[in-house]
Amino acid sequence: MKKVPFIILGLLTAILAGCAVGPEYHRPPVQTGQAAPAPFADPARTNQNEVVWKIAAPAADQPRGEWWGLFQDGELNALESLAATNNQNLAAAAARFEQARGLAAAARAAYYPTLTAGGTPNGDFSRTRTSSGAPLNGHAAGNSYTYDNFTAPLYLGWEPDLWGRVRYQSAAAGAQFAAAGDDLASARLDLAAETAADYFTLRALDNQRSVLVDTIATYRRALELVQNRRRGGVVTDLDVAQAATQLHAAEAQLPAVELQRAQLQDALALLCGEPPMNFVVATNAFIPSVFPVVPASLPGELLEHRPDIAAAERRIAAANASVGVAKSAFFPTVRINGLAGFQSVDASSWFDWPNRFWSVGPSVTLPLFTGGLNRANLATARAAYDETVANYRQTVLTAFTEVQDALYAEHLLAEQWTAENAALQSSQQALAIANNRYHFGLDIYLDVATAQTDTLTHQRAIAQLSGERLVATINLVKALGSGWGAAGQ
Repeated sequence: MKKVPFIILGLLTAILAGCAVGPEYHRPPVQTGQAAPAPFADPARTNQNEVVWKIAAPAADQPRGEWWGLFQDGELNALESLAATNNQNLAAAAARFEQARGLAAAARAAYYPTLTAGGTPNGDFSRTRTSSGAPLNGHAAGNSYTYDNFTAPLYLGWEPDLWGRVRYQSAAAGAQFAAAGDDLASARLDLAAETAADYFTLRALDNQRSVLVDTIATYRRALELVQNRRRGGVVTDLDVAQAATQLHAAEAQLPAVELQRAQLQDALALLCGEPPMNFVVATNAFIPSVFPVVPASLPGELLEHRPDIAAAERRIAAANASVGVAKSAFFPTVRINGLAGFQSVDASSWFDWPNRFWSVGPSVTLPLFTGGLNRANLATARAAYDETVANYRQTVLTAFTEVQDALYAEHLLAEQWTAENAALQSSQQALAIANNRYHFGLDIYLDVATAQTDTLTHQRAIAQLSGERLVATINLVKALGSGWGAAGQ
């Protein structure tokens, strides 16, 4: 008959275990009234019919691959590997991911009973002296007694998840763990993109420096020529002054370019986790003749790779579960407590079977008055949920904006680069004509200086645009969350 109450309690626990009081989770729309984010297209394409429209959805677990292989640059590959290994911000993100893993495991542990040994209020062994005014074990009052107490207890505790509190706590921790994984992926993506962008900007500066060095050498020869013509009485001091001014103006531009390069090299050292005084990127001026081409169908297919969207969505799920935890605080808490062990006043008979003891039974805690604490916690949880929804919508809209801007940049910078190359060819032709006319005494040196300055301007612009086009491609990869191709390339 003694087992009947525990059978009833077990059946009641099983029935109530499904009575979770929190809200079910549904991914919210990006905007009120929408079922999913609106699709987008490449606004810079002239033929919009070629664009494949696709609604984006979080799928950050898809492989990204080494997307920087698009650029086929061995030194960039080495820098990316070094940054992925040594960057301290990435190491911190990895540590936060491990923390979230531990918190998720700790939350799941609440599903199971706890069993502890020892830890009695008086310790596993105690010596007690009674008051002389109190009887003990049938002895008359007036005498005091001293006795030993040896105890070896085991404590069992378990809280049935009647209202879903443990379930929601575990769900919240699990969602935060998933978000931490997406944050780590975001950190990797940001690091790779920043490393590549800094590297190509540095290379563009190498190119500008090379143009300036060659131009300065040309201007020196031009100055020597003008000085020789002045000594021969062919030209005036004005021509000499104009040639010298042009040379010094070009020389003044060189330190500024070198300063920018030094700062970018230090920035790359920081990204790669290296001391800047020991980090050197060798000078290598180049102008790429072929740039990565972005297929028209990529934006709708790859936006779902963005890990920040997935992380924001997982934080909504965590906040939704936290609302369930706050709601469960309004309901009774039931715990099953058990105690068993051995107790004796003599160490020699401590673990004799007759000295065993045990007790088991439930305890119920009902919140009758908390001064509004539970309602305040619930309101806080709901407000936190609303915040995560707004953050998620903002993240998705920001992603669409970044892709749109990157597509504009990728298209329009290519047009600008083509136009600058045409302008450079024209300026070089004008310079050749000006030089010939000056040598025959048909024009003054100012015409030559003007043509030389125009040529230098277009050469530097092309070098800068080459870097900007590569950075625009990197920004598009970052905005999409991945490269393209079978392995994310």
